[in-house]
Amino acid sequence: MKKTLLAAALIAGFAGVAQAETSVTLYGILDGGIGYQKVKGDDYSAKKVGGINGVQSGNRWGLKGSEDLGDGLRAIFQVESGFDLGTGRSAQGGRLFGRQATLGLAGDSWGELTGGRQTNIASKYLPGIVDPFGGGFGQANVGTSFSAANTMRWDNTVMYQTPNFSGFQFGVGYSFNVDGGQGWDIKDATPNPDDLNGKGITTGLRYANGPIGLVATYDQIKQDENDVKFTQWSVGGAYDFEVVKVSAAFGQTRDGWFTGTDFGPDFGTGSFVGAEGLKVNSYLVGLSAPVGNGKIMASWQMADPTSAPDAAPAGTDLEAQHVYSLGYTYNLSKRTNLYAIGSYARHALFTDDLKSTLIGVGLRHQF
Repeated sequence: MKKTLLAAALIAGFAGVAQAETSVTLYGILDGGIGYQKVKGDDYSAKKVGGINGVQSGNRWGLKGSEDLGDGLRAIFQVESGFDLGTGRSAQGGRLFGRQATLGLAGDSWGELTGGRQTNIASKYLPGIVDPFGGGFGQANVGTSFSAANTMRWDNTVMYQTPNFSGFQFGVGYSFNVDGGQGWDIKDATPNPDDLNGKGITTGLRYANGPIGLVATYDQIKQDENDVKFTQWSVGGAYDFEVVKVSAAFGQTRDGWFTGTDFGPDFGTGSFVGAEGLKVNSYLVGLSAPVGNGKIMASWQMADPTSAPDAAPAGTDLEAQHVYSLGYTYNLSKRTNLYAIGSYARHALFTDDLKSTLIGVGLRHQF
């Protein structure tokens, strides 16, 4: 009897050690509802009514884990797959782990170093500080005007982020090829198409402590094939008065556009688009406030093109794009909430008289 008890105690002890040293977590988000969207121009009109999904948060499932290597060092990994709730098909162009696929090392004292497919620093730092919609809710999110913060994901990226030092955190990353496999650098033949999108640099600094939030980011993509280098920098801040949180941001994009925005079946921008001569100033003002068991959110944002691409026809006049958005989330539990969103865009995609109206209600569950 004593031997049995001793064996059980030893097994339980070893199981506890193994669990403490290595952990793997399965997680995900399901987001779906009913919505309406209409895009209208001078000689164009398109609308869609029905199921919507991935509005507040993109639908996903993932695995993340860590192993204790001793002396405060950990091996970490995260793989995350996006999908369409309405069809069950994979998102991000059908990639198995299109949302994220990273492996790295981390330490409490020095930060973390990761490699693989992951979001850039602007997408990690800017929405959380300045965007009342948290980088979600379709055209309402900050990335509609600040394209480098539109949940931009880069392949082949090595990234370092410091720990949080009294509210400060710094990050920097480099991509060997932002979209697709790394191509060979062949000097005596046609450049490898896989290397078309070129190299990326991303960096930023954020401060979040108490009611104050501040952020600054910079992103650059250099396309060797087209001899184009486009950039975006942004700064922003927020202050939480408890009854209401106010935020503002300003940025500038030059010589291209980072992450595409889709306003309908025939109007959208591609990702990683070089356009020499294009210059866009971006602005955002946001408000959020706790109301009942939820939160109300509102924002105005503008992307103002001060110069057209050099390749545009002479006399091209680009209009300033304005987006007005209002939303509400209501918590049913810690993991499940309802939401409602209304957003209106004028001069969408810098096009005169092109308007986009989005209305939707939905349910989001996190596990």
